Amino acid sequence: MNLSKELLNNLINITSNSAIACYPYIGKNKKILADKSATDVMRNQLNMLNIRGKVVIGEGELDEAPMLYIGEKLGIGNGPEIDIAVDPVEGTNFVAKNLPGSMSVLAVTRKGNLLNAPETYMDKIATGNHIPRGFIDIDNTVEKNIRNYSELTNKDNSEITVCILDRPRHKKIIRELHRLNVNIKFITDGDVSGALLVSDKKFNVDIFMGIGGGPEGVIAAAALGTLNCNFQGRFLFKTNEDKKRAKQMGIKDLNKKYEIDEIVKGESIFCATGITAGDLMNGVLKADDKYITETIITHKNSYLELVKKEVSIT
Repeated sequence: MNLSKELLNNLINITSNSAIACYPYIGKNKKILADKSATDVMRNQLNMLNIRGKVVIGEGELDEAPMLYIGEKLGIGNGPEIDIAVDPVEGTNFVAKNLPGSMSVLAVTRKGNLLNAPETYMDKIATGNHIPRGFIDIDNTVEKNIRNYSELTNKDNSEITVCILDRPRHKKIIRELHRLNVNIKFITDGDVSGALLVSDKKFNVDIFMGIGGGPEGVIAAAALGTLNCNFQGRFLFKTNEDKKRAKQMGIKDLNKKYEIDEIVKGESIFCATGITAGDLMNGVLKADDKYITETIITHKNSYLELVKKEVSIT
């Protein structure tokens, strides 16, 4: 995949314009309209690129929302073949309620290099690139992972912060973290942005763990992989229909623990623009005759880059 400046700028423009499309709906309790507006912009602008793109991670089929669906072909059709992961609005509830942390997201790789994730749950764990691979593992107990992290970083448990979705399914993990005197950063949605908090010490999150969406896990891995961070995931299937669909998507071992380089292979690009302000970046601002956006973009062997963009109101 040619990581040209033109391609990077195009992705920034697309997520920025998708985020701007949500602006009229922030705090209006209209998450479906916000999602549709962002999706329409993202689809239209991806279709203008000189690529042969295919959506392999689309909007959740379980949501009552407009979709960039899995298998959808995008682009003019003359350029490189690429796989695309999309989440036009990560955190639709955040937009609807004007809460922090929503963003518009794209990730791209060469064809065949992005794991096709079924619309099911995934157990996940992530740490920054200062932790050697294998020391923090999804199969370890919470206590062992905290002990290993403490020993590696010379941090007391009381200095360690774990980010986790605030869900009843995490009751046992949360109780164990409290017992170990670990700090907890709760998030109510948006586990792509939650996982990204391990990427830089300035966010003060040491470990991301817990169960969230499988497609979101793949998108998070696309970002963390470019920064040489650690991520593991394992799909969780509730029904036989879920298992059947996973097999149809090419997943042979339903119990497999995926390492980050098995989820995202080779070169990749991750791009996200803030819709409402959060830990990672500011949200869309309207000033006089312009919208102002902030975007994080990263690609293999690159640090997270923050791009501020001004778009004239037309």
